Amino acid sequence: MLLPRAGGAAGRASPPLAALSQVLRLERSRRSAIVFPLQKLERYLAPGTDTARFRLFQPGLAALQRAEALFRSDRGHSIDYVSSAVRMDHAPPPALPEVCFIGRSNVGKSSLIRALFSLAPEVEIRVSKTPGHTKKMNFFKVGKYFTLVDMPGYGYRAPQDFVEMVEAYLQERHNLKRTFLLVDGVVGLQKTDHIAVEMLEEFGIPYVVVGAAG
Repeated sequence: MLLPRAGGAAGRASPPLAALSQVLRLERSRRSAIVFPLQKLERYLAPGTDTARFRLFQPGLAALQRAEALFRSDRGHSIDYVSSAVRMDHAPPPALPEVCFIGRSNVGKSSLIRALFSLAPEVEIRVSKTPGHTKKMNFFKVGKYFTLVDMPGYGYRAPQDFVEMVEAYLQERHNLKRTFLLVDGVVGLQKTDHIAVEMLEEFGIPYVVVGAAG
């Protein structure tokens, strides 16, 4: 669950290695493991696997620096909690492009978003070990560029109106530009994940599958 922090930016310190400059000071093998984590997975591929079809997202250093600037808040670039909604008529006006994060309950959506916002201390990200903790759509404005939306998890302890809430958002939110579908990298795609993929395909929504550590 994601909630605004009362009292402004003074209370939450950035975690170790939150800034790219800190990561770049690490020794080479550890630095590569953090910046390019997919590289170490190659050893687990079956012999003879054709990797030409793979489209792994591995940005360069310049792209990582630009991305970090997007998620670092300052006076001219604020990152703010906007509102939460359980129905589309409660959602904020679609003034900016949006990206949303969906996935099974307790797959790590809030943890990932907390990491993205680690350089924005004015926004507190509450992470629970209890599945189904996020019950609403939570909207966060990232400067003048886009809005990030954290969706409730599907599966165990999902909100009763989850299907109506999420389907309505995916179908009606015309400013939605990309959906990030988190799956458990240990257990792989589950039945509910396949349903989510089918829904995104049916609605013609661009999406990216993100493997969570589990």
